[in-house]
Amino acid sequence: MYATVRRYEDVTDPAEAGRRVAEGFVPLVKQIPGFVSYYWVDAGDGVMASTSVFEDRAGAQASTERAAEWVQENIASLLPLPPLVIAGEVVAAG
Repeated sequence: MYATVRRYEDVTDPAEAGRRVAEGFVPLVKQIPGFVSYYWVDAGDGVMASTSVFEDRAGAQASTERAAEWVQENIASLLPLPPLVIAGEVVAAG
């Protein structure tokens, strides 16, 4: 399995960002081959993060590409800074 974590800072409206992600991005990411799970987290103080898990590296990479496009087209005003992206093979899970 492969996972991608994206951390967004200076989010201007976390509630609206969460709503838009749930309604717009989650259905898209679920269509990527190898999809396992997706989470959008409000860490407080204008910080939000997403975690995408896929069966293979190709799915994880596709999710990052699709996320960048979707954010630019749909919620760039709410997520003004580019995310910090961390991706890699899952080596332990529970």
